[in-house]
Amino acid sequence: MKLTKFAFYNYNLFTQMVDVILGLQWGDEGKGKVVDYFAPAYDIVARFQGGPNAGHTLYVDNKKVVLHQIPSGIFHQEKINIIGGGVVLDPVTLKKECDNVASFGIDVKKNLYISERTNLILPTHRALDKASEMQKGEGKIGSTLKGIGPAYMDKTGRNALRVGELLNRNFTSQYIKLRMKHQRLLDNFGFNEDISQWEEEFFEAIEFLRELNIINGEYFINNKITEGKKVLAEGAQAALLDIDFGTYPFVTSSNTISAGVCTGLGIAPQKIKEVYGITKSYCTRVGSGPFPTELFDQNGEKLREIGTEFGATTGRPRRCGWIDLVALRFACMINGATQVIMTKADVLDSFEELKVCTAYNVDGRTTQQLPLQMERHNIEPLYQSFKGWNTNSSVITAGENLPADMKNYINFINEYLGCPVKYVSNGPGREQIVSL
Repeated sequence: MKLTKFAFYNYNLFTQMVDVILGLQWGDEGKGKVVDYFAPAYDIVARFQGGPNAGHTLYVDNKKVVLHQIPSGIFHQEKINIIGGGVVLDPVTLKKECDNVASFGIDVKKNLYISERTNLILPTHRALDKASEMQKGEGKIGSTLKGIGPAYMDKTGRNALRVGELLNRNFTSQYIKLRMKHQRLLDNFGFNEDISQWEEEFFEAIEFLRELNIINGEYFINNKITEGKKVLAEGAQAALLDIDFGTYPFVTSSNTISAGVCTGLGIAPQKIKEVYGITKSYCTRVGSGPFPTELFDQNGEKLREIGTEFGATTGRPRRCGWIDLVALRFACMINGATQVIMTKADVLDSFEELKVCTAYNVDGRTTQQLPLQMERHNIEPLYQSFKGWNTNSSVITAGENLPADMKNYINFINEYLGCPVKYVSNGPGREQIVSL
């Protein structure tokens, strides 16, 4: 039999219709506001990984809203919002979020869709998270105790319950089987807290979840792309918390980098076009883990006070420091960042002098590379100083009107990263983003 060449060529398969927004530091860069700002240009906003340990802050009608699991495009009623299969979902948290969003007149049953492959966080996952962190004592990693790690462990261990299984009649028996397995682990930890209230809330939320749009996520999103719809993929946490490339072991349990878009949503790499990386104009971190540029002086306190640096999910004070370009360039590299968005530039308005970390002294050796397991090394940040701009930048609406010293600061970062800073956020409001 003579074989003929495959002549059909589907150009839609190679259409780049997916842009990505993700954090380039340790989280809290302002992803929620940025996604909300960009959402009008897209048809779909999709979360591709993470869980309720994320906290994306928006201001809607001058009211602060923190989203933990729902994509940040939810307040655009005409946009489709998807929770992808790479997410671990807490039904209780989701129900509370949906109730809050509904109070703004948004009908989540119309524009929120959940992939049937999305893994569920059970009450016992939260208990296991707490028991494990308590046992670690001083070696704890700073978990948010939301059950994220144990839920991902069940996923990789092939034990997880997924959203699609809610539609099966034997879901309760599957739940009991997994709960019994978790109980044995909790007994080994000596954990004896009563979580019956957690379970009651869980099953109430499960009934609510069944009323939402549960979809075959991969076919759904790829069909939309083929139809010419534009997708904005929204990351949670940030690059330096990636399970593989972050400051291990002080990381989250998922792939937070751009590669996670493909595995979390079920789309091919060639469909990704722009990768918008977000960084603050300085650095923050919540919880334990290495932080070379952390400040323990008056400047660190000033950054925390002006920037209101307290965790959106935990409320914990954030550790603050100067911007770290060594870590930032690493994050741009592994994500293939095409554009950088700098947030909270206005926080630096009143500083006379600014510092930028351009290299590390690691155990007596100068390097511009991120070392493995940073906490095992003596790392001294090497700085370059810049003059502060001492101007109220929050009222500026055009890039050409930014202070000259701010432009110098940004231009140096552009040159170091090899990736342009295209937008500067200069306040919490939706409209406070300046295009460069």
